[in-house]
Amino acid sequence: MARKFAGSVDYGLALSKRIYYGKGAATAPDPPAMSRSPDDYLPTAPMVYAVVPDPTAVDNPDVPSYQPYVHGRCDPPALVPLQMHEVAMEVDCYLDTAFVSMTGRWRVHCIMTSRRCDCQVAIPMGEQGLLLGIEVDVAGRSYNSQLIIVEDIEDMSAEVGKAKDGNFLNSQTFMFKVPQVYGGSTISVKANWSQKLTYQGYQFSLRIPFTFPSYVNPVVSKMPKKEKVLLNVNSGTVIELLHNHISHPLKDLRREAGKLSCLYEAEAPTWSSQDFKFSYSVSTTNISGGVLLQSPSLHDTDQRDIFCFYFYPGKNQSGKVYSKEVVYVIDISASMENLLMNVKNAILESLSRLTQQDSFNIIAFNNEVHSFSSLMEPATPEAISNATQWISANFAANGGTDILFPLEQAMKLLAETTGSIPLIFLVTDGAVENEREICNKVKDHCSSGLPICPRICTFGIGAYCDNYFLQMLSQIGRGYHDAAYDAELVELRMQRWLANALSIMMADITVDALENLDSLENHKLLI
Repeated sequence: MARKFAGSVDYGLALSKRIYYGKGAATAPDPPAMSRSPDDYLPTAPMVYAVVPDPTAVDNPDVPSYQPYVHGRCDPPALVPLQMHEVAMEVDCYLDTAFVSMTGRWRVHCIMTSRRCDCQVAIPMGEQGLLLGIEVDVAGRSYNSQLIIVEDIEDMSAEVGKAKDGNFLNSQTFMFKVPQVYGGSTISVKANWSQKLTYQGYQFSLRIPFTFPSYVNPVVSKMPKKEKVLLNVNSGTVIELLHNHISHPLKDLRREAGKLSCLYEAEAPTWSSQDFKFSYSVSTTNISGGVLLQSPSLHDTDQRDIFCFYFYPGKNQSGKVYSKEVVYVIDISASMENLLMNVKNAILESLSRLTQQDSFNIIAFNNEVHSFSSLMEPATPEAISNATQWISANFAANGGTDILFPLEQAMKLLAETTGSIPLIFLVTDGAVENEREICNKVKDHCSSGLPICPRICTFGIGAYCDNYFLQMLSQIGRGYHDAAYDAELVELRMQRWLANALSIMMADITVDALENLDSLENHKLLI
């Protein structure tokens, strides 16, 4: 789908060269010609495109050029990026979650005034982005999104049946259409979404797609290009915040213990050419934490109170570090053929993080099971070198996917663990038919009276992986789940997933105050 989308944008940019902007006006900037891969045309910031099935409609709505007739139609329709005239963002960060509100204004500069076209809006989001709402204003018409309860869909009339224009271009970019917009009209879009901050190296990091290509800069516009970003941070603590990396120059508006408000506002000759990035750390030496409480709103159907129990690890590393027993359970079925090199690199990087007090083993599986060793091996340089050679020899993609037996083998290897933290890292790109059986086996194993139950961390790869099952499995195993939907992100996300799961500061925390609650629903969240 991404390749088809990129081809439509490429054709749209070619069509936009037909547009005449008047005598003495600059022409629209061409995209860089260094590379022409499909990724070059994927949206890296909020974008709006004119959907052009008929190339004869392409013209300047203000200065008609009366160009020669163009025969034929565009199949699939060309996508002409619209020129942007305004953009602003407001970002509110709470602990590990950012709530983003983006507003922008685009003009249909490429369609003659007597013609209409659909407009495609693309909203790329950051880490684990979740779209919360959309509002669109165009030529006296307004559109907005609405949450619909699944049970009510059948009761909705034809309007739901027609609402098929919203879809994901990739795992982090949502697209929808605005129907029948006249040439020369202005489209205003407001999008709200939430996304996660990543935590690594004692700091929280936020990245919001904010890289606008040169061809969205207005060719003829006397209005200054104003960019505005308002950032509010609430760490949930009363400890000073230190911001470490900033992509855009921020001015402090307000600063107090645990909270920060900053503003970026500028008139620029061109729109932002880099993503908005911000990172901060909590200035604490020792482990600190707290509880956030939230009462439900008056109209919320769930009237239970909500609380969030959190810890910051601190930078004092003088305490005793947990030794770990780690088993890597890796899918080497045929569908993993183009992914195993990335998986291999991530595992080798993870092995290098182990100390000689740790031990490890590796299980590769498809329809069969291949083990590096029959026992847990100390993480010595010699053992890691042998494991590297074993991985190179055995990571060959073929066969199907059978998760249950290798998972049972891993649990048996860790059954006698007493003085360490046992961890199982399961990596797969597939789906199985016996998910319920696997979850029940793990549940029974964890309740069988073992000295220490292994923590099962899961990682899903690709769009066809059953991440719901993997997430459930990690919850039962008190582990950590992550996923990479795009092949190019596998190695990076796996490395972060493994590093976070191995960075154990505290384990088996008990909160006795929860025992007296009438009702408790736990949403475990590992940052």
